Parts: sequence; structure tokens; C-alpha cells
Amino acid sequence: METEQTRHSCVRVLLILGHPRTNSLSYALACSFEEGARESGAEIERLELTRLQFDPNVSTPSPREQLDEEDLQRAQVLINWADHLVFVYPTWWGTMPALLKGFLDRVLTNEYAFNEVEGGTGYEGLLTNKSARIITTMDTPNWVYEWIYGRPGHKAMQRATLGFCGISPVKITTFGPVRDSTENEREQWLKSVREIGLGLRNGAVTKSDRIRHKAMSWLRASRLQFYPMTLLAYIVGTLATGGGYDLVFFVGFVCLFCIELATVFTNDYFDYPSDRENKYYNPFTGGSRVLVEKKLSFKEMRTGIAAALTGVIAATALLMAISPASGMVVIITVSLAVFFSLGYTVPPVKFSYRGLGELDVAFTHSAGALLSGYLFQGGTWTDTLPWLLCIPLFLAVLPAIILAGVPDLEADRAANKKTLAVLMGRRNAVLIAAGIVPATALSGFVWMLLPMAPALLFILVLMMLIHAGILVKQLWSYTREMYLYARIDRMLALSLSFIFWFGLIPLIAFLG
Repeated sequence: METEQTRHSCVRVLLILGHPRTNSLSYALACSFEEGARESGAEIERLELTRLQFDPNVSTPSPREQLDEEDLQRAQVLINWADHLVFVYPTWWGTMPALLKGFLDRVLTNEYAFNEVEGGTGYEGLLTNKSARIITTMDTPNWVYEWIYGRPGHKAMQRATLGFCGISPVKITTFGPVRDSTENEREQWLKSVREIGLGLRNGAVTKSDRIRHKAMSWLRASRLQFYPMTLLAYIVGTLATGGGYDLVFFVGFVCLFCIELATVFTNDYFDYPSDRENKYYNPFTGGSRVLVEKKLSFKEMRTGIAAALTGVIAATALLMAISPASGMVVIITVSLAVFFSLGYTVPPVKFSYRGLGELDVAFTHSAGALLSGYLFQGGTWTDTLPWLLCIPLFLAVLPAIILAGVPDLEADRAANKKTLAVLMGRRNAVLIAAGIVPATALSGFVWMLLPMAPALLFILVLMMLIHAGILVKQLWSYTREMYLYARIDRMLALSLSFIFWFGLIPLIAFLG
């Protein structure tokens, strides 16, 4: 007898047949899949769209304003019930039949399948913890559909529709070309689909799917978008000594990479209260959100922090053995980098909660990285050049970090973080950032010390000044607004890209 526990351990499958005719290969494929799924022990419900009564056209300004027919209400209930959605349909004109498109237009409505939000892409999928499989037929050869046409229907269904609503993973099984297929080939297709259904006895999401999902979550938590600037500053520091891409260089960067990794992990861990309340997050603010969205657990994040710090220790030990710098210099350099990087959010230091967060980040991403490259290669603390190169880079990072606090203001204030935006308000914080940009451009006078052709230096500085002017104009215009909106993605992008001039120009000089 089936127990409550056994029943809920079965995969609940909703099979949706999107072909407008029942005497079709798609119909046969759906039946074959259902047979295998039932034999696997899965619970299965079936919707044949051609038998449903609904208007496929959206006749109101918003689909959710249109009165749902009884069949559509039932479809939404079944989608909520299901763990796994299976769509069977032919690919016509590169995409799905009009019947299925109309069904999706009417069923996947705002506040049911997705919500509009302030952060991220502006939308949040609501049909999470569900997976899907698409079983489709076509007359176009697979290689033509993929490499010449670019898989338009597959992409639309997998990413822009199901993925948009939070359904993942979405797997696609394609059969064709149908027109030239033999009876034996079609029989094999039916057997293949039945095997897919039988495979549900092991769950809709395989072990490899879970591993891939976890790996992508860790990749997202790593926030690799922050590393190029660190690498650029580190390379400049290395080249300033006359050093090159030797073993010391690579081990040193592994050390900095692990420090950055530990930093973003600890930021997610200790900034969770702020990230959870943040409505205006984007790729550069509001954390990676893997904890907020429960992609990773707090225990997993602690493991990640420990692994990153283990990498720091191992790389430091190797650096002490191979670096021309003394072991004490290596230890002090790495220790200071760890202290200031992790100190941004880690107790008891918590620079970002004491009004020092912007200065801390600007220091670690300028002097911290550049001096590490310089000292690991045998340079000394008393040398003037690396410190001079750090000044414009430090100033360049500051506006971006200040602006990053603008969208986070309400969440940071609720969590008692003391960013400049929290302490002084959005308008004053942006004014300060706008004032730092010209000072940053002026500090570029130190580039006159670099071994670079005057004509090339003039061109690069001119391009930097144009960038600075555009950025200041954007920031000043923002402060003149009556209502200061929180989403400032364009200004953030301009300020972040502005930083690269202050690593790129010295890099070109040393490489030349």
C-alpha cells in the first residue's frame, strides 16, 4: 500500500502536448513518454492543449487582467503541483506551434510565474524548484537548426520562457528530420522517449545536474567580475620591478585570487541581513545572493571560506620558498592583504560598519594588489614608484565604491552599515564621487615618470579625460534630479570602466 512518504517521494510530472492534432508523431511520443513515466512510478497528469477551451490571444493590456478560463485555472494548479514539466510539440518555422505559444502567453502571467522586482534584471521567477524537458520534432537537420539558425525556438523556450520563470534545469530532446525518417527510425524515437520516462525512477534531476547546479552556484558566489582589476594592478606591480610572468608571478596571483575569493564569500556570509533586504541589487552590488536565494547553505559558505583561506596559506608557503623577497616580507604583505580585504565585513573589524568601507576597498584594490606584485618580485617598501602608481588607482576606485552604496542605501541602513551613502545621503555621496573624478584625472601626472612615448601617452590621457568628463556629467545630472532613483547601473558601469585607465596606461608603458 502506498504511504504518504512514498507518494511524496515520487516525481510529479505534468505532460503538456502542444501539437494541434492528435493523429501526430508528437501525440505518439507523448504516449510513449507517459507509458515509461508511469512504469517508473512517477505521478503524471496530462494536458492536451487542443482539447482545452481558452482564448490564445491576449486581449487586455496585461495578460493577468484577462479572465482566466476554467481550463487555464486548472493548468496553473497543475503547474504548481508538478515537480517536472514535459512539453511535447513539433518545431514549426524554427519555434513552437501557435497553440502552445498562446497557452504560455495566457498561463505564465505576472504574479503567478514571475514577479517584477527592482533588482537584478527587473524580474524574478516564481516557478522555482521545478525542472523541465522539451521533446520536439522538426524537419530541419539538427546541425542546420543549431549552427545556421542558432536554435531560436530552443533558446526561447529554455531560457526566455521556462528559465525566465525560474524553472531549471531545462533539457531538450530533438528528433528529426521527420519528413525523411523511416518507420524504424520513428520506432527508435518512441523507444528513446519511453526510456526518458523510465529514467524518472531516479528523479527528474540527475546527479550530474545537481553537481552542475552546485558548481554554477559556486561560480556565481565567486563574483569573478571583480578580479580583472585586481589582476591588472598586480601585473603593473610585477612589471614595475622589471619582473615577468614567472612562477613567483603565478603563485602570487593565486594567493591574491584566494584572498579575493575569501573576501566575497565572507561578504556574502556577514552581509546576509543587508543582502536579504536589498531591492536594487545588480552584478556589482547586493552580494552574489546565493545565500538569499538558498543556492548555497551557510555551512557550505563556511566551507568555501575555509577552502579559500587554505589556498592563501598554501600559496604563501610556496611564495616564501621561491620569492626573491624575504619570508618575513611575504608574510607581512599577505597578512595585511588578508586583514584589510576580509576586514570589510568580518567581525570584529567590520570597516564597512564603521564608515571606513570605501577607503578599505579602494586601498585593497589599488595598493594592496599593486604592492603585492611589486614586493613578491623583490621590490622594497621604500621604493617611490609603486606608491606613486597607487595614488591615481586608489582615487579611481573610490567613486565606484561610493556609487555602489547608492542602490544599497536602504538595505545597508537597516543592517546598520555606515557607507558614505548611508551617512550623507544619495545626493551628497554622488557629489563626493563626482568631485573625486577630476582629482583622479589630475593625479595621472605621475604617468610622466613612465617609459612611454609622449604621443601615445597624450592619446591615452585624452581618452581618459573624455571618459572622466562623461562620468562627471552623468553624476552631476543625477544630483540635479528631484527624485534620486536607486538604480544607477549606467553610472556604475561608467565608474567601474573608468578604473581601468589607471591600470591600463601603466601596463602599456611597462610592456612597451
